[in-house]
Amino acid sequence: MAVDQVHDPDYQAFIRKVRRLLDLDLGGYKPEQMRRRLHALATRHGAPNLAVFADVMEKDVEAMNAFKNFFTINVSEFLRDASRWNELQQKVLPRLMQSGNRRGLRIWSAGCSIGAEPYSVAMLLEESAPGQQHSIMATDIDETILARAQAGRGYQESDLRQVSAERRARFFSKEPDGWAVKPALKSRIRFLKQDLLTQVPQQDLDLIVCRNVVIYFTEDAKKGLYERMYRALRPGGFLFVGGTEIVAGARDLGLGPVWTSFYEKGGYRQAGAA
Repeated sequence: MAVDQVHDPDYQAFIRKVRRLLDLDLGGYKPEQMRRRLHALATRHGAPNLAVFADVMEKDVEAMNAFKNFFTINVSEFLRDASRWNELQQKVLPRLMQSGNRRGLRIWSAGCSIGAEPYSVAMLLEESAPGQQHSIMATDIDETILARAQAGRGYQESDLRQVSAERRARFFSKEPDGWAVKPALKSRIRFLKQDLLTQVPQQDLDLIVCRNVVIYFTEDAKKGLYERMYRALRPGGFLFVGGTEIVAGARDLGLGPVWTSFYEKGGYRQAGAA
């Protein structure tokens, strides 16, 4: 018989310990998926159950880092799903820049991982409006991966496979251990630690990029997140999600699907419209 996830004492003890150690609430994540994968992680560290693994994490830095790496799914690359980024550059950004009354756009990259997505946004903005100042904030819950993103170096060929030779020459430099973002581009982004399930960093945003982040969130957690993002967007602002993601109940929230992966606050044109 399957274990009742809500009343599983090992899992509940693990949730409490993680909340105390990391100020991280796992209650918004799908328990059936999290519990199964966490048991595999605990076994690799010699723990017979999650309650014991929580004690191991408290004493063993390696086990704690393994949990952080497991929990934050840092799979990313520059301009991932290139056709969607082309639409961002050709359709969304020009529209935002035309409709905005401010000097520059206000953009949030949520769950930025290794920094590929905020740097991708910065590249497209520099190509579209050279020299114009925009506010780009990038957040993640994992301090280690956030530090790597802020450093902006050590990227491998697999991270840059969608980046053309021209863009590499303009925005990157080759180093012995990989590729590094050039300082001029790196300086355009502010990196901050943040828990998506509890925080939205600012309001009146033009664009929120949140792609392939919510895969393990419960439906209630997703709904709450998208509600907060809706409130954070200015009227006419856009939410940019992953290529296979659909915002359930978007119209009820006030987010209109405009093109594949793009939702506009108050926008209700059919996907594919010009």
